[in-house]
Amino acid sequence: MMNTKFYNIGFIGLGIMGKVFTERLVAKGHSVIGYDLDSSKVQAASAWGVRAGNSPADVTNKSDIVMICVTSTDSVEDVVFGTNGVVNSTNPGSFLIDFSTTIVASTKKMAELLKDQIGMGWIDAPVSGGPDACREGTLAIMVGGSKNDIKNARPLIEQFSKKFTVFGDVGSGQVAKMVNQVLVLNNYVVLAEALALAEAGGIDASKIPEALASGHAGSNMLRDIFPRMISRDFAPKGYARQVLKDLDMVYDFAKHLKSPTPMSTQAASLFRMFNAKGHEELDAIAIMKLFDQKDKI
Repeated sequence: MMNTKFYNIGFIGLGIMGKVFTERLVAKGHSVIGYDLDSSKVQAASAWGVRAGNSPADVTNKSDIVMICVTSTDSVEDVVFGTNGVVNSTNPGSFLIDFSTTIVASTKKMAELLKDQIGMGWIDAPVSGGPDACREGTLAIMVGGSKNDIKNARPLIEQFSKKFTVFGDVGSGQVAKMVNQVLVLNNYVVLAEALALAEAGGIDASKIPEALASGHAGSNMLRDIFPRMISRDFAPKGYARQVLKDLDMVYDFAKHLKSPTPMSTQAASLFRMFNAKGHEELDAIAIMKLFDQKDKI
């Protein structure tokens, strides 16, 4: 059930996803103060009603709940524990929600340290679905944290997802996100390979999603991403560099667990090659360029 309570929300990280998160929060009636290392993104966010914060500590001081969406574990650590970080706030809220994709062990350590230093709880809530799903409130969100924090955060998280799944204590959301990345990021490569084969075979590839929808190959990725690959729409809804970072994270996590990930290792090799050619700022689905006989990358 949707809660009609409005919050003062501090949002740190105003990139592709942070932009849409804050747009939706403002549209839902919340007061949002934002911060990003790139001051131009902070300035741009004023267009949809986000007030400018001077630092993570400043944002935290002026909000009831802090949300983070940045690109790496190191960035999260800097936001929380760096100079003028969340931990330096004089008026911390009861918990923060981190939508970033981060290293499981680091997430647990940071959460424990933040709790010890200022009594602030931590919810790891990595997401899947991209900016379009965030805009529509249909993200898949994988959540880890204390039962009490999650209970209090539920009305807000539900505004981004029709259904989110709690996997356990802090860090468990990131474990689920690693599973998600194995499924999604390998499929980028599989879809590209399939499209290249269809085009080389001389058939109308645009018919593939509908033709296979009711079979085992049908999926929302085939429905949504395959047509973008066909049209070579590689405008970023995420970045190829982030995909490689996540695949390397999967490898390290799986190695620690002694769980084999040969497919993900191969996908990482392809994205490493792709990024080395200077395409790291394209959308991850641009991996199609490696398979495209007409593309001279």
